[in-house]
Amino acid sequence: MTQENTHWLNLESRVCVVTGAAGGIGRAIGETFAAAGARLALLDRDEAGCHDAAQALRARGIEAIAIVCDISDPLSVNQAVAQVERKLGPADVLVNNAGLLRAGGIEDIGLDAWNAMLAVNLTGYMLCSQAFARGMLARGSGSIVHVASVAAHHPQTYSGAYSPSKAAIAMLSRQIAAEWGPRGVRSNTVCPGMIRTPLSQAFYAQGDVEARRSAMTASRRIGRPDDIANVAAFLASERAAYVNGAEIVVDGGLESMLMDLVPRPGFGAPAKAA
Repeated sequence: MTQENTHWLNLESRVCVVTGAAGGIGRAIGETFAAAGARLALLDRDEAGCHDAAQALRARGIEAIAIVCDISDPLSVNQAVAQVERKLGPADVLVNNAGLLRAGGIEDIGLDAWNAMLAVNLTGYMLCSQAFARGMLARGSGSIVHVASVAAHHPQTYSGAYSPSKAAIAMLSRQIAAEWGPRGVRSNTVCPGMIRTPLSQAFYAQGDVEARRSAMTASRRIGRPDDIANVAAFLASERAAYVNGAEIVVDGGLESMLMDLVPRPGFGAPAKAA
């Protein structure tokens, strides 16, 4: 986000809570909100990464705190709320971003593994929404942004409960919008496509993985964390005041390329003149 656009979002001095903020998309969201003048509460189970992210923001003069939090644990979430309110004040914005992905086919996945993924990817979103929205509902204003995935729309095979959990996040967001919208709290979902993060960097460095994946998008590139962060910042801001219960797909046009992934004799791109 460029400096001249920081005031456009009107997030100055807003208390913004970001879960899963130690790295990747979550860290980019924190940095984008900070550039817009927000005051940040960064939550993550990764204590070292969370404190590093907060320290990097404080070094730039941003008010930011790090809180170790397991969003699947109600006690941990409630303790995080108390710390945020004590140090920064009540939350104006919540970004539910923390997530868990584990390999495993439906045929073989155990109940413990299934429940562990749902506990973070779905129940954790509900717990954080409940806890941080209490103040929003009392004031009659607030915004919640949930980070889901294009896997909410298309099964990602052999990924356990991942796709079902992401689809459920989208419905949870709409449920919140329907129930809390009349009380001044908005809820929207961002569905990222293929995003390169530090955790996936090694994956994209293998052979022609990046080239092949890029070719499957209309934009012909892999996304960056800030591609998601910029959309999350817009949804959190008053510029999106009439956006409620929406899902925004940020995938470089991946979902639009379905018919290019199946054989269509006679419908290829015309050959370019020599």
